[in-house]
Amino acid sequence: MPRDNEIKKTLVIGSGPIVIGQAAEFDYSGTQACETLKANGVKTILVNSNPATIMTDKEDADKIYIEPITISFIEKIIEKERPDSLIAGMGGQTGLNMTLELAENGILDKYGIKVIGTDIEAIKKGEDRDIFRNTMKKIGEPIIESEIATTLEEGKKIAKEIGYPLVIRPAYTLGGTGGGFAYDEEELVEVLSHGLSLSPVNECLLEKSIRGWMEIEFEVIRDASGKKIIVCDMENVDPVGVHTGDSIVVAPCQSLDKDVLQKLKNAALNIVENVNVIGACNVQLALNPKTFEYAVIEINPRVSRSSALASKATGYPIARIATKIALGLNLSEIKNETTGESIEYYEPKCNYVVVKIPKWPFDKFKFANRKLGTKMMATGEVMAIGSSFEEALLKGIRSLEISKFSLESKFSENRTTEELKKRIKFPDDERLFDVAEIIRRGLSTKMIHDITGIDLYFLEKIENIVREEENL
Repeated sequence: MPRDNEIKKTLVIGSGPIVIGQAAEFDYSGTQACETLKANGVKTILVNSNPATIMTDKEDADKIYIEPITISFIEKIIEKERPDSLIAGMGGQTGLNMTLELAENGILDKYGIKVIGTDIEAIKKGEDRDIFRNTMKKIGEPIIESEIATTLEEGKKIAKEIGYPLVIRPAYTLGGTGGGFAYDEEELVEVLSHGLSLSPVNECLLEKSIRGWMEIEFEVIRDASGKKIIVCDMENVDPVGVHTGDSIVVAPCQSLDKDVLQKLKNAALNIVENVNVIGACNVQLALNPKTFEYAVIEINPRVSRSSALASKATGYPIARIATKIALGLNLSEIKNETTGESIEYYEPKCNYVVVKIPKWPFDKFKFANRKLGTKMMATGEVMAIGSSFEEALLKGIRSLEISKFSLESKFSENRTTEELKKRIKFPDDERLFDVAEIIRRGLSTKMIHDITGIDLYFLEKIENIVREEENL
């Protein structure tokens, strides 16, 4: 399918200010989208309320509005600029939610604006918890036992049916905002009330907890003809229970055998096909480490923070490719800028290990609750590349700029072994150093695995670093 020449002027909605749970990764993707649109002869109208980002540099778009991302301001910009199209998936959850709000308020129809790339129906399939759950059931993909609650009373009733512990996942929020775990009715009331108030549609998914399962992610590209490519597979070091934005993530997957990985890849491709994503999509799956059964956690039918990681890890420009697909091109028509060949059959292969470590703002908020859960707390991340997990992990630690150059930490050294055993049970920003310290004191990796749920593969790698430090 050739480029759609009716697309002449496109509105790009940015992700707004950098906040906890959302760093600058969406500006990285949005900037690529603007550059790609301009390179293909499309006039770009960018609205982003954050002046402190390269996305709002004057070179990146034809017109830039540093204005609040609210429906009233966006409509005024649309009325003035009269774009013929809007690309929804380049401004994170903020851009996606605003696109849906514009559609539901009839503003897109009023001004004749076409959503290019992943359309409104597909966005709803991915973002609306109830529609997504029904879609997964229809296509035979396993999901975790769950129900939708729109009121506190509904939530209490569902909790009695499913049983505790529960995960509360609000619909249409960023970085798991408003979500969390509930181990009893008191916690349910607290988390669900908060989640319902923050969800734009006052809707939360109450899900049976599978805390301790492995969490695997796939970054997938799909064009309008149905051709799909898995750009990158990623494995979270922390098990399910920690938001992927707060987990150390490794690419490509290290601990899974080929058959299990292929089964999960097939599931990711099936999901993206049936949601009808056109562009980029992040798929998150949970894997039982004992039985190897899997379940679908969620998808992001847009470029995500993982897209930025996958792009940098593989060298595959996900946002640029997704933008070209939104303009009507298929993968067979998009050329590799280095080789000049079609990228239709090109799937990146990594002969190295990439480790992402989150960067938390706890150095600035010293009295904040440092425990990590389903709500993302990080405001950034570092990425390191090495020939082994050990090398990449240590490079990442140095890159965090927290005055640490190994797995040694004064905080961990000053704790008793019993304190460390209690601490590693609950994830926080210092758990990696606590785990290393308790290995140094002779606790077996098997026992640490039983306490933390961290896969033995990664614990043995951490043990390698500790032993090498002692040898040196």
